[in-house]
Amino acid sequence: MKILHLDSNHEILEQKLADAGFSNHHDYTSNKEQIEKVIGQYDGLVVRSRFPIDKHFLEQCSNLKCIGRVGAGLENIDLKVAEELGISCFNAPEGNRNAVGEHALGMLLSLFNKLNKADQEVRQGIWNREGNRGLELDGKTVGIIGYGNMGKAFAKKLRGFDCTVLCHDIKDGVGDENATQVSLSELQSRVEVLSLHTPQTPETIGMINTALISDFANPFYLINTARGSAVVTEDLVTAMENGKVLGAGLDVLEYEKSSFESLFRNRMPDRQESDIPKALNQLMQMENVILSPHVAGWTVESKFKLAEVIADKMIKHLKS
Repeated sequence: MKILHLDSNHEILEQKLADAGFSNHHDYTSNKEQIEKVIGQYDGLVVRSRFPIDKHFLEQCSNLKCIGRVGAGLENIDLKVAEELGISCFNAPEGNRNAVGEHALGMLLSLFNKLNKADQEVRQGIWNREGNRGLELDGKTVGIIGYGNMGKAFAKKLRGFDCTVLCHDIKDGVGDENATQVSLSELQSRVEVLSLHTPQTPETIGMINTALISDFANPFYLINTARGSAVVTEDLVTAMENGKVLGAGLDVLEYEKSSFESLFRNRMPDRQESDIPKALNQLMQMENVILSPHVAGWTVESKFKLAEVIADKMIKHLKS
């Protein structure tokens, strides 16, 4: 059986596939239309987020038995069409959940202790101890929306901080020893920190908006290591300006390309500051905001684990 790889990944992925008797092939440069002309030759496909695997693409996959996405989400694949065509799709949230949990915690502790602000001030010769007095996580109430692999990993990291952890999810019965499952309204009435760990779905796009933020009883800190589309940036900026949101740690942004490989959806290498959306520009000027370029699940260790998980899932399926 032949496997086509559209993106480079850790060598363990190809090694395990080869050891299982599969033939690895690569095309890291051809565009979607060019790949569509040859995809019928392959039994398996390995992708990240180079281009969407849509209905037209899937209809060209006459022999394809499975697609493995080396990442946590599957929103770039038309899962309904894939199912109709008998193509199984696999992701690997098990591979980078620990990395995401650690990154979310790092962002939260950095916000609480004003580490970015303090670092920049000291570099300028400013020794402002009172202005950089921090907060402790001990005794705080942390809310998690989306309690799957990523949410559970973050909650596990919080166990040693003597804080209360609540979770909310569309599925019932997902709470565990690390987090108590509650309704959204109860979560909004109690938390002082909100961390997002939801997939991108029609329901989660634009989920964090003025209406939802206004229903929180307490001002809170926001952490988003999930998908940028979940937060309406303009509404977040307004909430930060009026003190409803006290700080934000954002690994993902509303404006990123769907490939996650660059900030803007429309690639314009000569963009000027005036081209940056106003809300994003405002966000970038705020000292109580920490930004990172969609790397929460992007560690040395997770690169190996993601590839290993996808290889194992594809091998099991193709051998069955």
